[in-house]
Amino acid sequence: MDIIESVLRSFAIAFGTYSKIPMPHFEWKGEDMRYSLCFFPLVGAVIGLLVWGFMGLADRIGLGEVSACLIGCILPILVTGGIHLDGFLDVCDARHSYGEREKKLEILKDPHIGAFAVIQTLVCAAVYGSGFSEILRSGEAQMSIEEQGNSKALLVFCCGFVLARVLSGLSLVFLQPAKETGMLAAFAGAAQIKVVRGVLLLELGGIMGTMIGIDLKSGILAIGAAVLSFFYYVHVSKKEFGGITGDLAGYFVVICETAMVVVLGLCCVL
Repeated sequence: MDIIESVLRSFAIAFGTYSKIPMPHFEWKGEDMRYSLCFFPLVGAVIGLLVWGFMGLADRIGLGEVSACLIGCILPILVTGGIHLDGFLDVCDARHSYGEREKKLEILKDPHIGAFAVIQTLVCAAVYGSGFSEILRSGEAQMSIEEQGNSKALLVFCCGFVLARVLSGLSLVFLQPAKETGMLAAFAGAAQIKVVRGVLLLELGGIMGTMIGIDLKSGILAIGAAVLSFFYYVHVSKKEFGGITGDLAGYFVVICETAMVVVLGLCCVL
């Protein structure tokens, strides 16, 4: 298999795993997954473009603020199929079991959800929606699409979908997995570590530079929120689970995006 075919297969696997965007069907092999994490952040780029484009359309057709906010919150879930939200639910249940590490890892594999997962998801959705609504109602966001498009804070947040996935990918290739089986371990085992690390670090620098270039204040605040979320994720993963898992990586994407939207929402208010 030549390098171009290997890269294309890795691209298809990344989008086939982390999104609902239709991809060609083929039998996955270990070598096909070696570069897939390099393309994981591109799923975030697709989400960001869709959210940005939809908000421009909503502005043009005069869609109500509540409707625009709700649809904007739903779009990322539609694109990903809720894969990260599923991890968030599982981790919430596991953490609130207050059991030993082995019990928590067992709960992560349980397909059922408990009351704590539902409660925390509702709280998270309310917090996320509140922050997003403040971004949309900011002074810049109320300007016409010809004058301003949407607020710089919204554009920075759309870039945040990429940043969250870059950091999630970096956690996989730099941190110890909690278990040697499962999808996350399969990606880690198949990854060409040096190449993937290098590409993800380049993507990290590129997206951070883009966010700061769009708006210095909003960019720094969003990056700060993402970095703090990352350290919190690493702490929880090591202390409570003994390493990272696919569910924990999804949990991180949710809390990272929520932290960024809240900080940017506050930035628009204050």
